[in-house]
Amino acid sequence: MTQAIQKTLRDSAGMRWTALLLLALAMFCSYIFMDILSPIKDLMQETRGWDSAAFGRMQGAEVFLNVYVFFLIFAGIILDKMGVRFTAILSGAVMLTGAVIKWYAVSESFMGTGLEAWFTNHLNWNGELPIIGAILPFAAGMPASAKLAALGFMFFGCGCEMAGITVSRGIVKWFKGRETALAMGSEMALARLGVATCMIFSPFFAKLGGEVHVENSVKFGVVLMCIALIMFIVYFFMDKRLDAQTGEAEEKDDPFKISDLQKIFTSLGFWLVALLCVLYYSAIFPFQKYAVNMLQCNLTLNPAEEGSYWASNTVTIVQYIIMLVVAVCAFASNFQKKKGMKTGLMAVAVVALIVYCYMGYMRGTAETIFAVFPLLAVAITPILGSYVDHKGKAASMLMLGSILLVVCHLTFAFILPAFKGNAVGGTVVAYVTILVLGASFSLVPAALWPSVPKLVDEKIIGSAYAAIFWIQNIGLGLFPALIGIVLTKTNAEGTAAHELNYTWALVMLAALGIASLLISIYLKAVDKKKGYGLEEPNIKVES
Repeated sequence: MTQAIQKTLRDSAGMRWTALLLLALAMFCSYIFMDILSPIKDLMQETRGWDSAAFGRMQGAEVFLNVYVFFLIFAGIILDKMGVRFTAILSGAVMLTGAVIKWYAVSESFMGTGLEAWFTNHLNWNGELPIIGAILPFAAGMPASAKLAALGFMFFGCGCEMAGITVSRGIVKWFKGRETALAMGSEMALARLGVATCMIFSPFFAKLGGEVHVENSVKFGVVLMCIALIMFIVYFFMDKRLDAQTGEAEEKDDPFKISDLQKIFTSLGFWLVALLCVLYYSAIFPFQKYAVNMLQCNLTLNPAEEGSYWASNTVTIVQYIIMLVVAVCAFASNFQKKKGMKTGLMAVAVVALIVYCYMGYMRGTAETIFAVFPLLAVAITPILGSYVDHKGKAASMLMLGSILLVVCHLTFAFILPAFKGNAVGGTVVAYVTILVLGASFSLVPAALWPSVPKLVDEKIIGSAYAAIFWIQNIGLGLFPALIGIVLTKTNAEGTAAHELNYTWALVMLAALGIASLLISIYLKAVDKKKGYGLEEPNIKVES
């Protein structure tokens, strides 16, 4: 007699990847909203009176509650106590709530209301305090719309961080013992494409119809957050059905324990990785929020003539499709065993990338130029992860990533402005530098996160990650505001949005890269002395 083996949803590749797609699409939408105002910083200054300082404080507000009210820790506790399904829907609802508040803040409906008057007369905190003043989400002189938008962004940030850790848990649950690494890499690749999507479509919606309406960009983001919540709801029922089939209760990780802090904070390896993390990511994510405006100020752009193909709405869609071809072909090539198929996919990706860059130049818009940023990262992240798994050299990779970071920011600061007046030369320098920065963005994460288990005790890995994320968020909240303050201090009052001098702001970001390089050098020396094994492969092959 043969006994039929009951298969669950998890045993079906189609259902596993459907669950992943639901989670990945939700994060894709959240990544778009995260930077929804970044490519239209100039329009926010022109239409809402947000100077660089106000813009920076609003952007930094995203992580304020996570860091200073410790919501990041509470999110982990909620996930542990309530499980993936409840936390997924809760995170989606919180993100949507924050998005709606931000939409109302920048809309014309907010203007002239009693609420606008209240925000104008209140929350005028002292933002002049050294360093401490930069972390304040509200400050004297901020427009009321920026203050309310900052409040909404705080709520969104809480939901987004909660969603991030929930999605990771969900992937582990559905792919345990299967293609976990591939699933996580695919989710991250799709999420990073949200950055490029934002850069292309946020200005598109803001200028749709020939008039500038910045609230339309945020409205687009709100629609996406509705879609994200729907994705989480559908996932809820899939996950519930899986548990009904397996008869298992939802898996729970060990919660963050205060008692773990002593073990973590007395580890030299932990502090080196945590400092590397906060310094490196503070030079990347805050930069994204200003990158488009920086290019507008340093490039000679020749916008397409009204009525031409290059100025049409159609070209936006075509360029986005080409971008997807680049990302899909480059990512898929990493998993092809046949050399011919691998080479063919890479060739298609390269050709499509060249076409995309040409279209960006012809359109003459900074946002379409910066949108190439995540494309190289999507292409090489699986390669780098596999290299660290099989060959090691994580510490060396951290050093290389930091060097590339410094070179890119110094190029933006000193070399790119020298091409002002040379549209072709400046655009080529911008494209190359942005792609290299994207490569750096892949090098460091691929080496950084797998190194943590080698530096701390296995029993406190979860707590160590939570502590690193918390420290990282301090930088992500501080540096958007610091960049805005530096821009305000180093430019004359009333300077036009497209004429700002970014030199000192970029030098500050390069200094973060230099600091991360020094720490990575020291980490490699410590690794050699204490034998952490950072230069050794993660996968040990027994002979």
